[in-house]
Amino acid sequence: MASPMRAVILGSRALRCLRAAALQTNYTAVCCRREISFKLDEKTAHSSLDLSKKDTAVIYRILGIDPSKVLQTPERFREWAVVLGDTPIMSGRHYWEVTVKKSNEFRIGVADADMSRDECIGVSNQSWVFAYSHKKWNGMVVKKIIPITNIGHPSKVGILLDYEGRKLSLVDSEKGSLIHTLKADFRGPVLPAFALWDGELLTHSGLDVPAHL
Repeated sequence: MASPMRAVILGSRALRCLRAAALQTNYTAVCCRREISFKLDEKTAHSSLDLSKKDTAVIYRILGIDPSKVLQTPERFREWAVVLGDTPIMSGRHYWEVTVKKSNEFRIGVADADMSRDECIGVSNQSWVFAYSHKKWNGMVVKKIIPITNIGHPSKVGILLDYEGRKLSLVDSEKGSLIHTLKADFRGPVLPAFALWDGELLTHSGLDVPAHL
């Protein structure tokens, strides 16, 4: 029969093991969650774009804002109607969604944080995007246009970024299925990226990566 002191020691060790296991479980859950929460960065927004809904939505204005009345910063896009997210990504798998409101021409994806502000996403070799225009979808990477079929005008789509896997995927958010995946050559931190020539886009971040993707 174990002595009372030995029982206390064994109980203490068991308690420490249980605490360690609980900490490890919590750590694993946090690491596997890999969610990203971002807003649109006003400092990067072209003068034809207005941000709304606490910087989670972007609206295209035909006339836009007089560029002379916009604070000119090195981060702002000067030639193209582009805006970037405010949270850089350097690792992990992340998922966000975009609601499309009356827009017939837009691009969504990611771009290098230091891409030229004189280029448009989808044309620059520092960006990887999915484009919708003239009722057609295309993937755009390294100045290549890749037709995407079997998808119409969306009300909402998802974006899945796998940084280590060097992949960017367009997701059918209603069916929870992959539509198309682009291979990417990420060389540093990337940011969610959006270009818009009519209508409005509303972003939804802070979402878990769907378990089946």
